[in-house]
Amino acid sequence: MKKDLHPEYGPVVFRDATAGTAFLSRSTAVSRAKGTVEWEDGSTYPVIDVDVSSASHPFWTGRSRVLDSEGRVERFRRRYGQRPADRR
Repeated sequence: MKKDLHPEYGPVVFRDATAGTAFLSRSTAVSRAKGTVEWEDGSTYPVIDVDVSSASHPFWTGRSRVLDSEGRVERFRRRYGQRPADRR
């Protein structure tokens, strides 16, 4: 293999702030904040903060979130009006 071609692959802690959980994995991702965290085994690893993980995603948790109170179809009909079906 060629040297300096592939990114460094190593242990990284992914931290989900919304769920308050963290997990240790291996990745080529680089922490933008350049922060580190001491893990349960006593070692220090770079940390990457994520917005959504399996601990907070509605599909995996079974909890759904209501983002807006009206659906897209109703909003479209209100904005553009109901068109007659016989017009083509």
